[in-house]
Amino acid sequence: MRKPESTVAARGGNPGGRARPGERRRGGDRDTFIGMDADHPRIVRERMPLAEVSELAQRRFGVMVKAAVDVGRRIMAIGGELHADEEALLLGDGSVQGDIWGINLYPGETGEEWIEFDSMINIRPSQGNRSRTVEDQELRARIRFVVDALIDR
Repeated sequence: MRKPESTVAARGGNPGGRARPGERRRGGDRDTFIGMDADHPRIVRERMPLAEVSELAQRRFGVMVKAAVDVGRRIMAIGGELHADEEALLLGDGSVQGDIWGINLYPGETGEEWIEFDSMINIRPSQGNRSRTVEDQELRARIRFVVDALIDR
């Protein structure tokens, strides 16, 4: 006799595995909401302290934390293992892919050196960007503007 699928598996979820951020799982008589934690990227809409960025960096890569910036909506996602994770989070939140650019933040650095404009998600020949680096200086300035507005240095 075939064992019935779980509700999560029937919906195409993650049967038997860890719940994904934002996923609801049935547990006894109640639903459990799995929130964001240090292992998953999160969207930043309001200012966050540099100390929090440093903590995210130490937990994942040591001196650097990855982020994806939506220059249209002036928000960013931060803390993922891959820029693509953050990009997916922003897309799921309503961002337009052409407005999302990947960066690396080095909270221990000063001046302009603390932002690195390098990511695989930046390769966009259709938008005139043929490398991992954000090549357009005006676009870099827009990205910096968003980051400076959201991170309290």
